[in-house]
Amino acid sequence: MKMRSRGFFIIAIIMGGCLWFSSIGNCADLVKIGVLAKRGPVKCLEKWQATADYLTEKVEGLDFEIVPLAFDAVNPTIEKGEIDFFLVNSSMYITAQVKYDTAPVLTLINSRNEKALKSFGGVIFVSAKNKGISSLEDIKGKTIMGVKMSSFGGWQMAYKELIDAGIDPFKDATVSFGESHDNVVLAVQNEEVEVGTVRTDTLERMAAEGTVDMEDFIIINPQEHEDFPFVVSTALYPEWPLGKVSATADDVVKKVSDALKGLTPYDAASKAAKIIGWVDPLDYSGVEALQQSLKIGAYAE
Repeated sequence: MKMRSRGFFIIAIIMGGCLWFSSIGNCADLVKIGVLAKRGPVKCLEKWQATADYLTEKVEGLDFEIVPLAFDAVNPTIEKGEIDFFLVNSSMYITAQVKYDTAPVLTLINSRNEKALKSFGGVIFVSAKNKGISSLEDIKGKTIMGVKMSSFGGWQMAYKELIDAGIDPFKDATVSFGESHDNVVLAVQNEEVEVGTVRTDTLERMAAEGTVDMEDFIIINPQEHEDFPFVVSTALYPEWPLGKVSATADDVVKKVSDALKGLTPYDAASKAAKIIGWVDPLDYSGVEALQQSLKIGAYAE
């Protein structure tokens, strides 16, 4: 563990998760931003550390630190107030808002070839070697892997598509979870499971990294959404919000919001995160409606 003063990070990763303690109130110049590490803590830091550096440079008197959060660590960390801000999937945000009185600050704008994207979806796919699955109906009796029950793009969106098609994967198929998006993609590629689901842009980003080829996969239930550049199998929902816990001071929230709104696509932080920038929070009522219909998240029975 490294002690951070100004411009120096504390990183503590335990069993794939992270252990942190409250910052604002105990150390007024340290602000912690919890980020869902959907592809693991290393890639999380590679993607978001530049944003912490940018905020530390732009917001006088405050140091910023990225806290990679495993899926299971998100709710406990928010509930205990061990972070000041959090960047998680849209469904996790709704759960935090309903259960822990959090508030949205901004919504990130994703990027594909410098095109601004305010929404994302889920993609259901099989190995190109698998010739027996070409529709949602064909998933009955098969093995399907999502990322995590709490993964919005990596499970919940596909789950809703299946339910709407009259297919209950927990009754009509064999469900497992890979814990990260990369694990799901590789499990399908290696034919360890027959069907996988991850958030949109995962396959394209892994292909750009040289990990897989898009030709390795067949997309199930392909959808067309105007001006949306990724393969997708579901409806689209608003991109990830940056939220704040209830104890975070209003003046700190304003400073962070103003600084992030000032980001351009050409700043190092935007390039590292592969985003265009940030805007005022979008409407997440559709995400809440999904939770209510599936009885998950804040509305789990």
